[in-house]
Amino acid sequence: MPTDPLNPELAKEAKAIVALTFRNGPIEAVHAGKPCPTCSAVPGYSRITDDEMRAIMKSAVDRMYALLRLKGSDPASYARQIAFGARYTNQWDEPAEAAVEQRKM
Repeated sequence: MPTDPLNPELAKEAKAIVALTFRNGPIEAVHAGKPCPTCSAVPGYSRITDDEMRAIMKSAVDRMYALLRLKGSDPASYARQIAFGARYTNQWDEPAEAAVEQRKM
């Protein structure tokens, strides 16, 4: 099944949205903490509590909602937000087309 070539602008927007809604939210506090000496790098052990995960996901949804509203109501402000978020993502990998195709199923 042929896939469309990567759309660089869409990839930039996707990475910026992740930076703005997820990466720069409560997960940063968890990421910035000290490694757990007992469970660090041990697969199968949670290193994020249920309350932390709830706060992380709530923040991401709230921020995503705000961005999507902004995209519809004030496209120029939305573009500025995407440009700001993109500053954090210069070294990030491009989106995997396989993941996009898998989600279509």
